[in-house]
Amino acid sequence: MPPNSKNDSNDRSVSLAMVGSGGAGVMTSGSMLLEAATKAGLYGLMTRTVGPQIRGGEAAALLRLGNKPVHCVDDIFDIIVAVDWKGAERFAAEVPLGQSSLIITDPAAGDIPEILLASGARVVELPIEALASAIEDGRPNMVILGFVAALIGLSEKPIHKIITKKLAKKGKAAATTSWQAVQAGYLAAKDVTSPVKVSFAEGDNKGRWLISGNQAAGFGALRGGIRFVAAYPITPATEILEWLSPNLPKMGGTLVQAEDELASINMIIGASFGGKPSLTATSGPGLSLMMEGIGLAVASETPVVVVNVMRGGPSTGIPTKSEQTDLNIAVYGLHGDAPHIVTAATSVEDCIFTAQWSVHLAEAMQTAVIMQSDQFMGQASAVIDPPANISFIAQRLVEPAPAENYRRYAVTGSGVSPMTLPGTPLGQYTADGLEHNPKGLPSTLMEDHRDQMDKRDRKIAEFNYGDHWADVEGEKDSTLVIITWGSTTNAVREGIERLKDQGINVRLVAMRLLSPAVPAQFDSALEGAKRILVVEQSHSGQFLKLLRANYDMPGEVRSFRRAGPLIIRPGEIVDRIKNWRVQ
Repeated sequence: MPPNSKNDSNDRSVSLAMVGSGGAGVMTSGSMLLEAATKAGLYGLMTRTVGPQIRGGEAAALLRLGNKPVHCVDDIFDIIVAVDWKGAERFAAEVPLGQSSLIITDPAAGDIPEILLASGARVVELPIEALASAIEDGRPNMVILGFVAALIGLSEKPIHKIITKKLAKKGKAAATTSWQAVQAGYLAAKDVTSPVKVSFAEGDNKGRWLISGNQAAGFGALRGGIRFVAAYPITPATEILEWLSPNLPKMGGTLVQAEDELASINMIIGASFGGKPSLTATSGPGLSLMMEGIGLAVASETPVVVVNVMRGGPSTGIPTKSEQTDLNIAVYGLHGDAPHIVTAATSVEDCIFTAQWSVHLAEAMQTAVIMQSDQFMGQASAVIDPPANISFIAQRLVEPAPAENYRRYAVTGSGVSPMTLPGTPLGQYTADGLEHNPKGLPSTLMEDHRDQMDKRDRKIAEFNYGDHWADVEGEKDSTLVIITWGSTTNAVREGIERLKDQGINVRLVAMRLLSPAVPAQFDSALEGAKRILVVEQSHSGQFLKLLRANYDMPGEVRSFRRAGPLIIRPGEIVDRIKNWRVQ
């Protein structure tokens, strides 16, 4: 159950939800508020929750704003305001309220769901529709924007700038009308006591970026050297393609919308065979269709990157909600012994680094890399500080002038063999899914199969992944350790910060490299651990089972796991650790 008041150590932020059925414009007003808050010097995070129909139906923009970096949702929401309550009860569990929370409702918007009223939150009525109707072409979502901005202490200036910028293409009249509606919201908020405000420093944004996880993944891929992309749209990965479509050509690259996922994976294998670092983006159902193609990339030692933005499963599952249940298929989904790499971003910002690193790994080892993201990270918009410009880019071992007896799959010490590009004199070779000898000719000999399997395994197992395999944080002498991955990382990280404020030190191991295993680094990170909590968003404990299959974990190990769509919150981490310590 959520607490009834905000955590004292976390009162620097405000959490709010804007609710309305599809087409009510709550996503637009939420995005405008986030951007205006950014210009006023705040950090922020906006996630969205919608129904399974993707378009139409219930919808909510969920925001958290603060004067320090914000990476996850809080335990409770301070403010929830609704254009209407149609279907809102379906995601009420995603918007927990407490007794200090504020529910803003229009008497004409329908009944507030009982599950929200049961929290004991204060209810304030606001005639949203009437205020909007009093303005020619007035929009309720703009009234809400002004009302909420006033409640949290945001001045009108940054809101006016955003409206002018966003609505310029629609003409002066549209911007004027929207601004009048916003002002009506500001005026209506004067007599309402807000449960929380944050301090603003207008103009103190220092060049911060407002970016989504999917955009960040696309940017990181470009930084890493990706120059060809083929993909088929799928929720929640489509925004990667939408961002790359105009930006990839600026770097001399090409994007193709393929007819399906089978075509996508085969197209990028072909482009990579031709010398272009290549990528596709998909989600669970699409990843399933790509498995045979990924195996072809492994067997032919053709570097490719597959960004998998996970959603609830199985089958079509819950396309609009987050879950970490594509772990098994990413690690084990290929048939045969097919060593490949699985990476995972830990935050919106980390999508940049992990995508760039994934391209580097694929090119350096001439293999397939599956990079895991998820709906929460991919479709969340976050205000981040400008990321460091990491220097590594795609560096493939290419043979520019092969000898007459060129051996594409020569057995080397590193396991990586120089490859030629099409058209290189004397460099022709066969690259297909059949087992082969060092020259690339199909072979059924046990020696060739053994040598090539050893080669493909060795180059991945013995590669130097450095410190990038995981984020290891906290006091080295702490006997309490939390191991996690993906978008749960930042809820865990904030929970650990709160525990530290209470005098409880906990180490964090947030894994970025899920496969292959790196036992030496893992053992070092867990040295001295007596209690280990494994945190993940899955029903069956896929991450825990992966760890047990590949590593020795000292001391007592417990699992905190939950399937989507409910995300794990910082307060839950605090409670789990504190309850464990007193037992």
